[in-house]
Order: sequence, then structure tokens, then C-alpha cells
Amino acid sequence: MDSTSGNGAELESANGSGVTDALPPPPPIIPPNVEPVRVETEVAVKKNVRVPMARKGFGTKGQKIPLLTNHFGVKVSNLQGYFYHYSVALFYDDGRPVEQKGVGRKILDKVHETYRSDLEGKQFAYDGEKTLFTFGALPSNKMDFSVVLEEVSASRTNGNASPNGNEEPSDGDRKRLRRPNRSKSFRVEISYAAKIPLQALANAMRGQESENSQEAIRVLDIILRQHAARQGCLLVRQSFFHNDPSNCEPVGGNILGCRGFHSSFRTTQGGMSLNMDVTTTMIIKPGPLVDFVIANQGAKDPFTVDWSKAKRTLKNLRIKVSPSNQEYRITGMSEKPCREQTFEYRPRNAPKNENGESETVEITVYDYFLRERNLELQYSADLPCVNVGRPKRPTYIPLEHCTLIPLQRYTKALNTFQRSALVEKSRQKPQERMNVLSKALKVSNYDAEPLLRSCGISISSNFTQVEGRVLPAPKLKMGRGDELFPRNGRWNFNNKQFVEPAKIDKWAVANFSARCNVRQLVDDLIRIGGSKGIEIAAPFDVFEEGHQFRRAPAMIRVEKMFEEIQSKLPGAPQFLLCLLPERKNCDIYGPWKKKNLTEYGIVNQCMAPVRQPNDQYLTNCLLKINAKLGGLNSMLSVERTPAFTVISKVPTIILGMDVSHGSPGQSDVPSIAAVVSSRQWPLVSKYRASVRTQPSKAEMIESLVKKNGTEDDGIIKELLVDFYTSSGKRKPEHIIIFRDGVSESQFNQVLNIELDQIIEACKLLDENWNPKFLLLVAQKNHHTKFFQTNSPDNVPPGTIIDSKICHPKNNDFYLCAHAGMIGTTRPTHYHVLYDEINFTPDELQELVHSLSYVYQRSTTAISVVAPICYAHLAAAQLGTFMKFEDQSETSSSHGGVTAPGPISVAQLPKLKDNVANSMFFC
Repeated sequence: MDSTSGNGAELESANGSGVTDALPPPPPIIPPNVEPVRVETEVAVKKNVRVPMARKGFGTKGQKIPLLTNHFGVKVSNLQGYFYHYSVALFYDDGRPVEQKGVGRKILDKVHETYRSDLEGKQFAYDGEKTLFTFGALPSNKMDFSVVLEEVSASRTNGNASPNGNEEPSDGDRKRLRRPNRSKSFRVEISYAAKIPLQALANAMRGQESENSQEAIRVLDIILRQHAARQGCLLVRQSFFHNDPSNCEPVGGNILGCRGFHSSFRTTQGGMSLNMDVTTTMIIKPGPLVDFVIANQGAKDPFTVDWSKAKRTLKNLRIKVSPSNQEYRITGMSEKPCREQTFEYRPRNAPKNENGESETVEITVYDYFLRERNLELQYSADLPCVNVGRPKRPTYIPLEHCTLIPLQRYTKALNTFQRSALVEKSRQKPQERMNVLSKALKVSNYDAEPLLRSCGISISSNFTQVEGRVLPAPKLKMGRGDELFPRNGRWNFNNKQFVEPAKIDKWAVANFSARCNVRQLVDDLIRIGGSKGIEIAAPFDVFEEGHQFRRAPAMIRVEKMFEEIQSKLPGAPQFLLCLLPERKNCDIYGPWKKKNLTEYGIVNQCMAPVRQPNDQYLTNCLLKINAKLGGLNSMLSVERTPAFTVISKVPTIILGMDVSHGSPGQSDVPSIAAVVSSRQWPLVSKYRASVRTQPSKAEMIESLVKKNGTEDDGIIKELLVDFYTSSGKRKPEHIIIFRDGVSESQFNQVLNIELDQIIEACKLLDENWNPKFLLLVAQKNHHTKFFQTNSPDNVPPGTIIDSKICHPKNNDFYLCAHAGMIGTTRPTHYHVLYDEINFTPDELQELVHSLSYVYQRSTTAISVVAPICYAHLAAAQLGTFMKFEDQSETSSSHGGVTAPGPISVAQLPKLKDNVANSMFFC
């Protein structure tokens, strides 16, 4: 009966009338002698999921060198036990879930303290949110506890309480104060979820990684986080920062660089290790709130501050309010200053209305503090108030009563000068870093952590010894047949010429009010160019910016300069030299580049000479100019010979892939994906780029293939076609991919999504074409460092490590290709995910090392392969196109198609053909 009426109701609602549809006729009766025909179903083809490849062997080339690394050996003596995983649910006493951040640890600590015997003394490893681990099981699979916390600092306050929250509440307020977020009684539910054998760690060290082994390492990392939290540290993933002013250095704008430590467990070929490193995060200088706002905006005083901008900066910061000493979180700013901002207030002795409730009066924040608190505001009466309440129930506090509390992260983008100061103040020489790490490990006292002790984990206090190899630098070819071996990762062009110098006939100079002798600069450039083999004719003219435009917006200045150039030049120049007025963050740069590259297709070079540039400065500029004009400064001696591994024997394209994101906090800025590719095979020193926008913070590249009807407008097709036309109409038989900027957790996506798209792009060009692939990921954002055992210097350039602290099974290695001149060298961690070409370990390592020497912008080996650096540069340069326009102005899309997804992403304008194939990004 129930089901029939249910169906009837559905039918009625479906056809919209009160009459139900007639039932269909019964099926025909099948005669007994009919044999049913079996339907042939297609067998679903199961796609083979690619996984990172296993190591084939170890490299042998190079001079052996003993090294130390910041991995500390870990012994696990109790591999028979289990970690038990429990889910945690926190509720207020009236049943509402606890959503307030930061209170979970206090509640669980209280549970542990109050119910120790009920928990049979088991120690907790709690992640601060919804996950709890114990070593060994709790007495029951589901446990409920009630606890009372003496003090819970609520981030939200009562909207009708007095502005500084220090008043005895009225009857009505008392009722509101019993809202759950002010309650001090909590109920905790702990429910069993899973168990994780410690044996999984032993399996992981043998290269048999599983979900269990990853979970077991996660538990160990949670124990480290909890250990740091109990010491009052600021936690940023696996990095911990103590509240110690001696660890903080000012970088400008009342922002401090706070030095802390990264600690995490790793499985390596040599067993478990604790990777510990020095790290830095940005925090806001504690102290008067108004001081921070003034310094942050570079204002003279609080009355010249842009308070609408300050409102965005201050949101969610935590303050302490005087004289009550209570802590609050800032939710906004008042619209009006303290003298004018009013709120509803119930005075203590207010007359009661007929319902027996105290009558409210409207009062300004200024008058409230003066009359009720007897506090006269010194300077903030004419400034906005800080709101620590909710939008509909605000609680206003005058600025001068607000103090920022310590250890609050600053997550906005730093300006150029702050970044420079941070780099300057956070770098440490190798010996200093080793001493700091040894001391930090001692202070951390992990051996006293009960949970680590209970599972038999002990951590060595000695740096792990590893054996590295120093690969010899590749021989480089210069002009006039000169060859040289770089020394200590460096070389120069003294008395040498570029291997393929360009020729500059038609060019001009655009001077945007730079303070230098332009005629002298031009003469010097022609002279030095001649010594390097570049024939530079005299420029057509030097176009000086009109005085009346110097204060105009950047786009107008560029427009006016081009009007001037067009009116006087007989035709399009081959090259434009642009002299900028400011060295850092010049707002002319983006509009100038966009105008040259997308509207006119002119190769150009920007220069910001603060004083009269010397020969070294101009030589460095000529390195970039020559590369942009299609020349080559230096190249590997083996590039055009059969001696260069398999690359010279078989047409091979090299791709460098990267995605750059907007600054932290800029969620509306599109991410920029850049892929560069080698051209003119067998060269590996010339590249071109294809750059597209995609949704903000999307890490996987979305436009590798982009079907538009029967056409493919994707990045890969564009690059393959260019390789074909520039390499004597040859298709690449080998495709070598260097991918930057992805973590281990994203390797499978790179292998199974991005690589699939690249294969699809090849198939769309030619169904029968089956090139072989090599895929490597390069990581710079890791915490492994190397130190020489018998020298205070950095490791020599060319140092490679592929054993002991590398992955127990996967194919990875660390390479320090460059000479670390300042601080401690950060090696690049290369992961070989896929190799159909079958390189030997030595061949592959030699290739990667050689590609660190083909970077045309400098005369040094660089820390990561050149294709990846070029992808960074291309993304950064085209990113400047977006900075000076709003979304609507940049909607002229590449190929007329906007990126998929719920939000339309502003597309980059297309580069003119004559610069699209150049190294415009150099």
C-alpha cells in the first residue's frame, strides 16, 4: 500500500494533473522453445594508472665527496603495536557543535587530565580538529566525556555588551551571554575509526608504501605538532615558531621575519629520519594596533591612513583590549569615527518599561568611554573604531585601547623591499645553520615526548652522513671557436664573443625620464656589443618623454611614447630599448611589454639605470638582448655533435612546465600556466613559450589540449608545430618534460592527467605518431640541505646525491648545480616519474646537470634546469599584463575561448607571430 501510493503521488506530480497515467500492458508470454539470445557487451577497457617509476640504479660518475645532511636517524623499536585512529566531535552543553578555532586542544587536554584513569593512561596525538590517535586502543570504541574549561577566550563577543566588554551585564545581557559560544561546558565524543599497524613503517622503508604507512607517518608528524603546540608555538603545517623576540627581525612596515623550525618524518633508503630545518614566516609586530596600521601603509600619522584599506588588512587579527585585558578577533571597522559612531546601550540604573525591561539609550562610543569608563580618548576620537562583534551586533573599541598580540601570521604579499630585507636577514652560512639546528633539536627534547617513547621511537642527535658525487662542468662553446670549462659554476665573456651574435640595424631608445647620460649609454652599448660580436648600428633616435606626461597614469605614458615613436620612425623598428625611471616595481613595465609584444610585435629590452651603467651591467643586458633577437650567447660544446646522449641522435623536444599563482590573499587573480619548448633541434639552448591563464590557484595545467571543434587550440600543439617547422620538418621522437611546482601528493595527477593530455595532443596531430616520454618533477620547496664534512663552505657546484636519504623505492636525486654564494645552498630535488626512453642514471643526471648551464641570461650555472626557469620568467612577464588592467579589459581571449569553469577567467592577449617564437621572456 505504501509503495503504491508513493508511486501514484510521483505520477501525479510528474504529469501535473490529478489523473494518474494508465498502467502499461503486460509483457508478451515467451514460448517455452525460444532460447534467449545473449547480448554481446563491450568489455570496459580498464585504463592503466601510471605510478612513479622505481629506481633502476645509481649514478657512478663524478668525484666522490663525504657530506652531512639535516636528516637525523630515527629508530623504531616497537613495530608490533598499532596506532588507533578516532574521530572527535566537540559540542557545547546545549548540543551545538563547537566551530571556534583553537579551543579543541584545550578541551582535549582537559579530557585527558580529568579522565586519565578512564582512558587507562593512554596518551593522545590530537590534530587540533577532528582526528585523534592513540598508541594502543582506548577502553571503548565510543566514549563520551563532559568537561568544564575555566576560561575560553571567545572570538565573538556579545553585540550589546559595552564597547570594551568590561561591564557587569544586565539581566537581558546575562541571557544572551549564555549563548553556546560563551559556554564553558563541553561534551566530547570520541569514536573509533581505524587502526594502523606500525609494521607499515617498516614496509615503507623497504619501498612498499601504502595508505597505512602514509597514515603512520602522519601520526608521527601530528605528535610533533602537538609537542610544539604545548610549548606555545605558532604552527604552520610542519613548521613551528616560538614566541621569542630574539628570533624576529624587522623587514619593514611593522612586519617581522620570525625564524622557526621545520620538523617532519621521512622514509629513506637509510631508514626513517627526522628532517629538521630552519624556516621563516612573516608575523605582525605585536604592540599598539595604530602603530602597525601607520607603518603598514607608510603613513605619517593615523589621520593620513586609508582606513578602507586598513579594514582589509586588519580583518581577523587578534587584539588585547585595555583596561579589561580581554582578547578579541577583529571583524571590521566602524563606518564613522568614535565621536559620531553610536550604539544602543542599557545604562545600569535605567528606568524600566511596562514589560519590566531596562530602556536603551543611544550613545556615541566617545561619550560612553568618557561617562561610563571615565576614560578620555587621547587621539582616536576622530578615527574609526575597531569592531570585534558581528555585522548585525557590532562591538566597538577605540583604536588606542587595542594592542596586537604576538605570533600572528602576516599572509599578504610582501613588497620588493620587504622581500629583499627578508632574504638578507634570514640567510645563514652552512656552519651557522648546522649549529642552530643542533641546538634546536636539543631544545625540542623529542625523546621526552611520551607518545614517541611508548612506540619505541628514538631520534639521533647526529647529522646523517651521505656520499655525494661532484659532476664535472660541461664544456661550453663561445664565438670564434673558443671553448672553455666553467670554474666553480661560473664563466665570463672577457675577450670573448657570443657564439651566435645577432645584428641590430633599425632600433631606437625610449627614455621615460631615466636619470643618466643617454648618449653615453648608447655609445657604450654599441662599443660593448661590437666586442661581443653584435653589430649595432646607431639608433634612429632617442625619444624623450614629455615633461607634461611624467605624472600621468602608466598606460597614458606608454601610449604617448608610442605616438611619438610612430610619428617619427619610417617603419617598425627591429628593437626598442626602454629606459625606466624606477628600478623596482615600475608601473610602466607591464603596459610597455604588452604594447610591444601584443600590438606591434617588437623585441624590446627594459633597463633601469640608477647611475651611469658600467660595462658589466651593459654586458648583462646584451646577454638578454642577443637571446631575444634569436642569437645564442654560449652553448654546450656537444649540442650539435652525436656525443650528446640520445638527444643528438633522435629528434627530441624538451618542455619546461610551471604554474604561477597570485600573491597569498589574492583569490581573484587568475593563475598563469607557462610551458616552454626547445626548438631548432639538435639545440637545447633555444626555447619559445606558450602562456595561458587558468582559474586561481589551479595547479594542474588546463590548456595543454583545448579542443575547439575539430581544431586543437592547446599549448602542446602550438609548441609541437613550432618544433616541427624550426627543426627541418621533423617530429620529435622523444619528449622530455620538466614539471615544476607540484608536491608528492600531485605526482599521480601529473602522470595520469597532464601526461595523458600531452599524448592526446600528439595523437590529434597524427594518430600513428607514438613518441617516447621522459617526465621529471623538480622541487625547490623542500627542507633537505647538505653540508661539507671538512669545510665551512657550501657544497661545490655539480654535487649530486642519489642514495641514503633518497626515496627507498622511487627514482629521485638531489642536485646542487649552482655555486651557493650566500646562505646555504638549496639543492633541487628531481623525481623521475616516467621514462620510456630508458636513460641510464648517469646519462639522465648528466643531461639535467648540463641543462643548468644553458641559461642565456647569466654566465653561471643555475639551481634548476633552464626550461623551468624560462617557464617562470614567461609566466611572470605575461602576468604583468594583468596587473594594470581589470578583468573586463583583458577579456580578449587567446583563440577567442575563455577557460572552462564556473568563473570566467580573463585570458591573456595573443603575442604577435614575430615575437611569439622568440625568447621574449629572457
